[in-house]
Amino acid sequence: MPVKPEQYEILKRPLITEKSSEQMADGVYAFEVDPNSNKLQIAQAVRDVFNVKVAKVRTIRIKGRKNRRNRYGYYNESDWKKALVTLEKGESIELT
Repeated sequence: MPVKPEQYEILKRPLITEKSSEQMADGVYAFEVDPNSNKLQIAQAVRDVFNVKVAKVRTIRIKGRKNRRNRYGYYNESDWKKALVTLEKGESIELT
């Protein structure tokens, strides 16, 4: 099935951190996703974009932090959503 442009809007970027790199060995990949997307949409987007079989999707809403702008005021970072996608055995994604 060809990849639709909407699927690139659902998957914003892969999250490559020390913890997520360790989880990649077990077949769990982390992505920043659109806050309005659901688990079925995320699974379909990963399936079509990377051509892999998805076993499970877990989602987490992360609240934006309060940061210091200057000595007089603060600003808030935006809230965002993270998805942990577990692939079937033997499947992997090449993230470069």
